[in-house]
Amino acid sequence: MGLLGSLSMLVLLMWLLRFPDLMAQSINVSSTSSARALDALLQDYAYRAFAHPRTGLPYDGFVPSNLTGIKIAAMRLRSGSLRNRGVKMYKEFEIPTGVVDEPYVERLVLVYQNLGNWSMVYYSLPNYTYLAPVLGLLAYDASNLSAKNLPELDIRASGDPIKIKFSDVQSAPDGSVAKCVWFDLHGLVQFSNLASGNECSMIKQGHFSIVTESIAPSPAPISPLPSGGGGASNMPSPSAPENKTSRKVWIIVGSALGGLALLVSLAFLVLWSQKYKQRKKMHQMEKAAEVGEALHMTSVGDTKAPAATVTRTQPTLENEYVP
Repeated sequence: MGLLGSLSMLVLLMWLLRFPDLMAQSINVSSTSSARALDALLQDYAYRAFAHPRTGLPYDGFVPSNLTGIKIAAMRLRSGSLRNRGVKMYKEFEIPTGVVDEPYVERLVLVYQNLGNWSMVYYSLPNYTYLAPVLGLLAYDASNLSAKNLPELDIRASGDPIKIKFSDVQSAPDGSVAKCVWFDLHGLVQFSNLASGNECSMIKQGHFSIVTESIAPSPAPISPLPSGGGGASNMPSPSAPENKTSRKVWIIVGSALGGLALLVSLAFLVLWSQKYKQRKKMHQMEKAAEVGEALHMTSVGDTKAPAATVTRTQPTLENEYVP
Protein backbone atom coordinates (compact mmCIF):
# COMPACT_ATOMS: atom_id res chain seq x y z
CA MET A 1 0.00 0.00 0.00
CA GLY A 2 2.90 2.36 0.82
CA LEU A 3 4.54 1.68 -2.55
CA LEU A 4 1.25 2.32 -4.37
CA GLY A 5 0.80 5.66 -2.59
CA SER A 6 4.35 6.69 -3.48
CA LEU A 7 3.76 5.90 -7.15
CA SER A 8 0.52 7.94 -7.06
CA MET A 9 2.39 10.94 -5.70
CA LEU A 10 5.00 10.55 -8.44
CA VAL A 11 2.32 10.55 -11.13
CA LEU A 12 0.76 13.68 -9.60
CA LEU A 13 4.08 15.56 -9.58
CA MET A 14 4.79 14.65 -13.20
CA TRP A 15 1.27 15.75 -14.18
CA LEU A 16 1.72 19.17 -12.55
CA LEU A 17 5.09 19.58 -14.23
CA ARG A 18 3.57 18.73 -17.61
CA PHE A 19 0.71 21.22 -17.27
CA PRO A 20 1.96 24.37 -15.48
CA ASP A 21 -0.95 26.41 -16.89
CA LEU A 22 -3.37 24.46 -14.72
CA MET A 23 -1.37 25.44 -11.64
CA ALA A 24 -1.61 29.12 -12.65
CA GLN A 25 -5.35 28.71 -13.18
CA SER A 26 -5.85 27.36 -9.64
CA ILE A 27 -3.93 30.31 -8.24
CA ASN A 28 -6.19 32.73 -10.13
CA VAL A 29 -9.27 30.99 -8.78
CA SER A 30 -7.95 31.35 -5.24
CA SER A 31 -7.23 35.07 -5.82
CA THR A 32 -10.77 35.59 -7.15
CA SER A 33 -12.23 33.94 -4.05
CA SER A 34 -10.27 36.31 -1.80
CA ALA A 35 -11.49 39.33 -3.77
CA ARG A 36 -15.11 38.16 -3.51
CA ALA A 37 -14.74 37.70 0.25
CA LEU A 38 -13.38 41.25 0.46
CA ASP A 39 -16.42 42.56 -1.47
CA ALA A 40 -18.76 40.93 1.03
CA LEU A 41 -16.85 42.42 3.97
CA LEU A 42 -16.78 45.92 2.46
CA GLN A 43 -20.53 45.73 1.72
CA ASP A 44 -21.17 45.12 5.41
CA TYR A 45 -18.99 48.04 6.54
CA ALA A 46 -20.35 50.36 3.85
CA TYR A 47 -23.93 49.70 5.02
CA ARG A 48 -22.90 50.61 8.58
CA ALA A 49 -22.35 54.20 7.37
CA PHE A 50 -26.14 54.62 6.98
CA ALA A 51 -27.02 56.14 10.35
CA HIS A 52 -29.80 58.38 9.03
CA PRO A 53 -29.60 57.79 5.27
CA ARG A 54 -30.92 60.22 2.72
CA THR A 55 -31.44 59.21 -0.88
CA GLY A 56 -28.84 60.41 -3.35
CA LEU A 57 -26.14 61.38 -0.80
CA PRO A 58 -22.83 59.50 -0.44
CA TYR A 59 -21.80 58.30 3.04
CA ASP A 60 -18.17 57.46 3.74
CA GLY A 61 -17.60 54.26 5.68
CA PHE A 62 -14.76 52.87 7.79
CA VAL A 63 -12.91 49.59 7.25
CA PRO A 64 -11.32 47.30 9.89
CA SER A 65 -7.88 48.29 11.17
CA ASN A 66 -6.26 45.38 9.35
CA LEU A 67 -7.40 46.87 6.02
CA THR A 68 -6.14 50.40 6.58
CA GLY A 69 -5.66 52.15 3.25
CA ILE A 70 -8.96 51.02 1.71
CA LYS A 71 -11.69 53.66 1.30
CA ILE A 72 -15.39 52.86 0.99
CA ALA A 73 -18.63 54.77 0.57
CA ALA A 74 -22.31 54.00 0.04
CA MET A 75 -25.12 55.83 -1.76
CA ARG A 76 -28.78 54.83 -1.70
CA LEU A 77 -30.85 55.52 -4.83
CA ARG A 78 -34.21 54.72 -6.32
CA SER A 79 -33.86 52.48 -9.36
CA GLY A 80 -36.14 54.76 -11.37
CA SER A 81 -34.09 57.82 -10.44
CA LEU A 82 -30.85 56.08 -11.40
CA ARG A 83 -32.29 55.17 -14.79
CA ASN A 84 -33.87 58.54 -15.54
CA ARG A 85 -31.43 60.98 -13.94
CA GLY A 86 -28.16 59.14 -13.36
CA VAL A 87 -25.58 60.51 -10.90
CA LYS A 88 -23.57 63.53 -11.94
CA MET A 89 -20.51 62.54 -9.89
CA TYR A 90 -20.09 59.80 -7.28
CA LYS A 91 -16.44 59.90 -6.20
CA GLU A 92 -14.57 59.12 -9.46
CA PHE A 93 -17.66 57.69 -11.22
CA GLU A 94 -19.89 59.69 -13.56
CA ILE A 95 -23.12 57.72 -14.07
CA PRO A 96 -25.26 58.75 -17.08
CA THR A 97 -28.95 58.17 -17.61
CA GLY A 98 -30.10 54.79 -18.87
CA VAL A 99 -28.41 52.60 -16.23
CA VAL A 100 -30.71 49.70 -15.30
CA ASP A 101 -30.46 47.02 -12.61
CA GLU A 102 -31.28 43.30 -12.78
CA PRO A 103 -33.11 41.90 -10.98
CA TYR A 104 -35.17 45.03 -10.50
CA VAL A 105 -35.46 46.44 -6.98
CA GLU A 106 -37.20 49.59 -5.83
CA ARG A 107 -34.13 50.95 -4.05
CA LEU A 108 -30.48 50.04 -4.43
CA VAL A 109 -27.14 50.95 -2.86
CA LEU A 110 -24.02 51.74 -4.87
CA VAL A 111 -20.96 50.69 -2.84
CA TYR A 112 -17.75 52.50 -3.79
CA GLN A 113 -14.33 50.94 -3.20
CA ASN A 114 -10.82 52.39 -3.43
CA LEU A 115 -8.38 49.58 -2.63
CA GLY A 116 -5.33 51.85 -2.49
CA ASN A 117 -2.18 49.93 -1.57
CA TRP A 118 -4.20 46.69 -1.39
CA SER A 119 -4.81 46.69 -5.16
CA MET A 120 -1.99 44.28 -6.01
CA VAL A 121 -2.91 42.01 -3.10
CA TYR A 122 -6.46 41.28 -4.27
CA TYR A 123 -6.05 41.94 -8.01
CA SER A 124 -2.62 40.65 -8.92
CA LEU A 125 -1.84 41.26 -12.59
CA PRO A 126 1.41 39.57 -13.71
CA ASN A 127 3.56 41.48 -16.21
CA TYR A 128 1.64 44.72 -15.55
CA THR A 129 2.25 47.71 -13.28
CA TYR A 130 -0.58 49.67 -11.66
CA LEU A 131 -0.58 53.41 -12.37
CA ALA A 132 -3.73 54.01 -10.30
CA PRO A 133 -5.44 52.22 -7.41
CA VAL A 134 -8.19 49.71 -8.15
CA LEU A 135 -11.65 51.32 -7.89
CA GLY A 136 -14.84 49.31 -7.45
CA LEU A 137 -18.50 50.08 -8.02
CA LEU A 138 -20.99 47.39 -6.95
CA ALA A 139 -24.78 47.53 -6.58
CA TYR A 140 -26.85 45.85 -3.83
CA ASP A 141 -30.48 45.70 -2.74
CA ALA A 142 -31.35 48.50 -0.28
CA SER A 143 -34.49 46.94 1.24
CA ASN A 144 -32.55 45.89 4.38
CA LEU A 145 -29.65 48.15 5.36
CA SER A 146 -28.58 45.73 8.11
CA ALA A 147 -28.15 42.77 5.77
CA LYS A 148 -24.79 41.07 5.20
CA ASN A 149 -23.40 38.88 2.42
CA LEU A 150 -25.86 40.31 -0.10
CA PRO A 151 -25.60 39.19 -3.73
CA GLU A 152 -24.65 41.91 -6.19
CA LEU A 153 -27.21 43.33 -8.57
CA ASP A 154 -26.29 43.44 -12.23
CA ILE A 155 -26.23 47.08 -13.34
CA ARG A 156 -25.69 47.91 -17.00
CA ALA A 157 -25.50 51.13 -19.00
CA SER A 158 -28.02 50.89 -21.83
CA GLY A 159 -27.01 54.20 -23.41
CA ASP A 160 -23.85 56.20 -22.74
CA PRO A 161 -21.16 54.35 -20.78
CA ILE A 162 -20.26 55.02 -17.16
CA LYS A 163 -17.08 57.13 -16.97
CA ILE A 164 -14.30 56.72 -14.41
CA LYS A 165 -12.13 59.80 -13.96
CA PHE A 166 -9.04 58.67 -12.02
CA SER A 167 -7.55 61.40 -9.83
CA ASP A 168 -4.45 59.63 -8.47
CA VAL A 169 -2.52 58.38 -11.52
CA GLN A 170 1.22 57.91 -11.96
CA SER A 171 2.93 58.72 -15.24
CA ALA A 172 3.59 55.80 -17.56
CA PRO A 173 7.29 54.96 -18.10
CA ASP A 174 8.89 56.04 -21.38
CA GLY A 175 8.07 53.64 -24.19
CA SER A 176 5.02 52.14 -22.47
CA VAL A 177 1.31 52.71 -23.09
CA ALA A 178 -1.25 53.13 -20.32
CA LYS A 179 -4.40 51.01 -20.60
CA CYS A 180 -7.69 50.65 -18.77
CA VAL A 181 -8.31 47.30 -17.09
CA TRP A 182 -11.64 45.88 -15.93
CA PHE A 183 -12.14 42.94 -13.55
CA ASP A 184 -15.61 41.43 -13.53
CA LEU A 185 -17.04 39.51 -10.57
CA HIS A 186 -15.96 36.12 -11.95
CA GLY A 187 -12.24 36.80 -12.48
CA LEU A 188 -12.45 37.85 -16.14
CA VAL A 189 -9.94 40.56 -17.10
CA GLN A 190 -10.37 42.91 -20.08
CA PHE A 191 -8.16 45.74 -21.35
CA SER A 192 -9.18 48.85 -23.28
CA ASN A 193 -7.69 52.17 -24.36
CA LEU A 194 -7.95 55.29 -22.27
CA ALA A 195 -10.87 57.44 -23.38
CA SER A 196 -9.15 60.80 -22.77
CA GLY A 197 -6.51 61.77 -20.28
CA ASN A 198 -6.91 59.55 -17.22
CA GLU A 199 -10.47 58.50 -18.01
CA CYS A 200 -11.88 55.04 -18.60
CA SER A 201 -15.39 53.98 -19.54
CA MET A 202 -17.44 50.87 -18.82
CA ILE A 203 -20.97 49.55 -19.22
CA LYS A 204 -21.05 47.07 -16.31
CA GLN A 205 -20.07 47.07 -12.65
CA GLY A 206 -16.82 45.62 -11.33
CA HIS A 207 -13.33 46.86 -10.48
CA PHE A 208 -11.23 49.19 -12.62
CA SER A 209 -7.75 50.68 -12.82
CA ILE A 210 -5.06 52.01 -15.18
CA VAL A 211 -2.05 49.79 -15.87
CA THR A 212 0.92 49.53 -18.16
CA GLU A 213 2.96 46.55 -19.28
CA SER A 214 6.08 46.00 -17.20
CA ILE A 215 9.31 46.59 -19.09
CA ALA A 216 12.29 44.47 -18.08
CA PRO A 217 15.42 46.55 -17.38
CA SER A 218 18.10 46.43 -20.06
CA PRO A 219 21.40 44.75 -19.14
CA ALA A 220 24.15 47.17 -18.16
CA PRO A 221 26.65 47.74 -21.00
CA ILE A 222 30.12 46.28 -20.60
CA SER A 223 32.75 48.98 -20.31
CA PRO A 224 35.87 48.48 -22.50
CA LEU A 225 39.18 47.73 -20.84
CA PRO A 226 41.27 50.79 -20.06
CA SER A 227 44.14 51.41 -22.45
CA GLY A 228 46.66 50.97 -19.63
CA GLY A 229 45.67 47.36 -19.09
CA GLY A 230 44.51 46.19 -15.72
CA GLY A 231 43.28 42.74 -16.68
CA ALA A 232 39.87 41.20 -16.38
CA SER A 233 39.53 42.25 -12.75
CA ASN A 234 38.73 45.84 -13.84
CA MET A 235 35.88 44.75 -16.12
CA PRO A 236 32.43 45.24 -14.58
CA SER A 237 30.34 42.11 -14.59
CA PRO A 238 27.06 42.66 -16.49
CA SER A 239 23.91 41.91 -14.56
CA ALA A 240 21.43 40.12 -16.75
CA PRO A 241 17.75 40.77 -15.91
CA GLU A 242 16.06 38.00 -14.01
CA ASN A 243 13.41 36.14 -15.86
CA LYS A 244 10.59 35.44 -13.44
CA THR A 245 9.00 32.86 -15.68
CA SER A 246 12.23 30.87 -16.06
CA ARG A 247 12.84 31.06 -12.34
CA LYS A 248 9.38 29.69 -11.59
CA VAL A 249 9.93 26.88 -14.10
CA TRP A 250 13.24 25.92 -12.48
CA ILE A 251 11.63 25.98 -9.04
CA ILE A 252 8.92 23.62 -10.29
CA VAL A 253 11.48 21.34 -11.99
CA GLY A 254 13.69 21.29 -8.89
CA SER A 255 10.72 20.48 -6.66
CA ALA A 256 9.62 17.71 -8.99
CA LEU A 257 13.11 16.17 -9.16
CA GLY A 258 13.48 16.37 -5.39
CA GLY A 259 10.10 14.73 -4.94
CA LEU A 260 11.06 12.04 -7.46
CA ALA A 261 14.29 11.28 -5.59
CA LEU A 262 12.37 11.06 -2.32
CA LEU A 263 9.77 8.73 -3.80
CA VAL A 264 12.46 6.45 -5.27
CA SER A 265 14.14 6.29 -1.85
CA LEU A 266 10.82 5.43 -0.23
CA ALA A 267 10.21 2.70 -2.81
CA PHE A 268 13.62 1.12 -2.10
CA LEU A 269 12.93 1.35 1.64
CA VAL A 270 9.59 -0.44 1.25
CA LEU A 271 11.15 -3.22 -0.88
CA TRP A 272 14.05 -3.67 1.58
CA SER A 273 11.59 -3.85 4.49
CA GLN A 274 9.57 -6.57 2.75
CA LYS A 275 12.70 -8.65 1.99
CA TYR A 276 13.94 -8.21 5.55
CA LYS A 277 10.64 -9.55 6.93
CA GLN A 278 10.86 -12.59 4.61
CA ARG A 279 14.43 -13.36 5.66
CA LYS A 280 13.49 -13.01 9.34
CA LYS A 281 10.58 -15.40 8.89
CA MET A 282 12.77 -18.03 7.17
CA HIS A 283 15.34 -17.73 9.95
CA GLN A 284 12.65 -18.38 12.57
CA MET A 285 11.40 -21.46 10.68
CA GLU A 286 14.95 -22.88 10.43
CA LYS A 287 15.53 -22.27 14.11
CA ALA A 288 12.29 -24.06 14.99
CA ALA A 289 13.31 -27.06 12.88
CA GLU A 290 16.63 -27.35 14.76
CA VAL A 291 15.01 -27.55 18.21
CA GLY A 292 14.84 -31.45 18.15
CA GLU A 293 17.85 -33.59 19.21
CA ALA A 294 20.30 -34.39 16.41
CA LEU A 295 21.06 -38.08 15.70
CA HIS A 296 24.59 -39.43 15.94
CA MET A 297 25.99 -40.32 12.50
CA THR A 298 28.20 -43.36 11.91
CA SER A 299 29.98 -44.69 8.86
CA VAL A 300 28.76 -47.88 7.23
CA GLY A 301 30.97 -48.63 4.37
CA ASP A 302 31.07 -45.61 2.11
CA THR A 303 27.85 -44.13 3.51
CA LYS A 304 26.81 -42.43 6.70
CA ALA A 305 23.70 -43.35 8.65
CA PRO A 306 22.19 -42.27 11.97
CA ALA A 307 22.96 -44.46 14.92
CA ALA A 308 21.66 -44.51 18.48
CA THR A 309 24.28 -43.68 21.07
CA VAL A 310 22.44 -45.19 24.07
CA THR A 311 20.48 -48.44 24.27
CA ARG A 312 17.41 -48.03 26.43
CA THR A 313 16.82 -51.76 27.28
CA GLN A 314 19.75 -54.09 27.90
CA PRO A 315 19.35 -57.62 26.46
CA THR A 316 19.12 -60.49 29.05
CA LEU A 317 19.06 -64.31 28.81
CA GLU A 318 15.92 -66.16 29.84
CA ASN A 319 17.71 -68.53 32.18
CA GLU A 320 18.89 -65.62 34.25
CA TYR A 321 15.35 -65.32 35.65
CA VAL A 322 15.12 -68.98 36.65
CA PRO A 323 15.59 -69.39 40.45
